[in-house]
Amino acid sequence: MKGLVLKKNANLFSVEEISTGKVFHLPASGKTQNSGVYVGDYVNFNENIEKIESRKNLLIRPPLANLDTMFIVIACVPKPDLTLIDKMIVYCFVKGIKPVLVVNKIDKCDKTFVEEIKKIYNEVVEILFVSAKEGNIENLINKIEGITAFAGQSAVGKSSLINSIFKQDLAIIGDLSLKVQRGKQTTTLVQLYKIGKGYIADTAGFSLLALDYVTDLEPRELSSYYPDFLQARAECKYRSCLHDHGDCGVIKFVKEKKISSIRYQNYLKILQELKDRKKY
Repeated sequence: MKGLVLKKNANLFSVEEISTGKVFHLPASGKTQNSGVYVGDYVNFNENIEKIESRKNLLIRPPLANLDTMFIVIACVPKPDLTLIDKMIVYCFVKGIKPVLVVNKIDKCDKTFVEEIKKIYNEVVEILFVSAKEGNIENLINKIEGITAFAGQSAVGKSSLINSIFKQDLAIIGDLSLKVQRGKQTTTLVQLYKIGKGYIADTAGFSLLALDYVTDLEPRELSSYYPDFLQARAECKYRSCLHDHGDCGVIKFVKEKKISSIRYQNYLKILQELKDRKKY
């Protein structure tokens, strides 16, 4: 039988049979246990998990396989960390995950904030505007297909969105500290919950995502994960251009305001991180 691993509990795995939707609780065989079984794995099973199908991707922190879509959640409060957002987008492109930018708490955001986000990201990713508090999330629910997860800074409402989607407290909601505008990390386990055509991974483990997990990314490869740089890169004098100096099409487009200066400055920060890491 073929199934999807929904949850791990000690040495037992909850596996949903693909054809019937029935859930079985069973161990892994010695061979599969040694190689590792992750939530999100598609497997063949009988009394045990006998075989793990080839993975689309594998994330270590949080431990999750075959992620199709990452909903990157931001809000006007707390103020978005745009460098972190760009790191997440790069991470998605590297891992073969579709990034979708979700602007939560839209009921609290002014027009200037909304227009700025559109200006920066319209040509990069799909943007959804939602409000977990008001239940204005239909456009988000319609995008849930395959295995999905929510990422973003603390206190932007990831758990609140999950609870609103399911209309019950599947995730623990952390409270917002008004003094520092940061939330308390509360979600620690990974579990897939079925909804419509897909599944949601209930985890907040992406909050502190950095490029540390993309170990094979070379500095010269970074710009290829910036779709808004594509046209400009064709005008660079050298094919090996890193877009940080010289006769560069990307720099030209930034000066002409054809590329967001914020995106470009974030690119330079990430590029420097990659350069520094290659020194060690």
